[in-house]
Amino acid sequence: MTYNFEPFPEITTPRLVLRQVVANDAPEVFFQRSDLRMSKYIGREPAKSIDEAVDFISRIQGMEKNGDAITWALTLHGDNTLIGTVCFWNLEPQNRRAEIGYGLHPDHWGKGLMHEAIGAVVQYGFEVMNLHSITANLTPENLASMAVLERSGFKREAYFKDRWWHLTENRWEDAVAYTLFAG
Repeated sequence: MTYNFEPFPEITTPRLVLRQVVANDAPEVFFQRSDLRMSKYIGREPAKSIDEAVDFISRIQGMEKNGDAITWALTLHGDNTLIGTVCFWNLEPQNRRAEIGYGLHPDHWGKGLMHEAIGAVVQYGFEVMNLHSITANLTPENLASMAVLERSGFKREAYFKDRWWHLTENRWEDAVAYTLFAG
């Protein structure tokens, strides 16, 4: 089984349009990949240039073309500006599994927008991609992310000690795994 994301599946919700990430999104992608509030729990080096954002967008588009991952840009109705992203990656077609990842501009935190976006892409994953389960892996300190996952129906399944090396803080970091099953 392989996935085909062409044409790109645009999704609308009551407040959002989830569309493809495009080259014109580079300034917003750069902000989100360089802002320390947004990368606090990710553990990667912050982006240092707009060129890194352009390269990242190119990688996203390549993965979509190959059916390896899909990333939606979150935009508000009537405003095409990227305010966040949500993706399925680490796809396991043979197991009908995907991992969800997401990020939202701090100006939009606490408004329920990510919950709305996750609900829409989860529906797409189960109904269109025929996924059996969707996982999320995050640090146990990321309480806001845990709350949005739990509000979206995900259940905590596991705790992993020293799961990732946090590049910016130069230390090992634990992880928690959440899963949502179809049906």
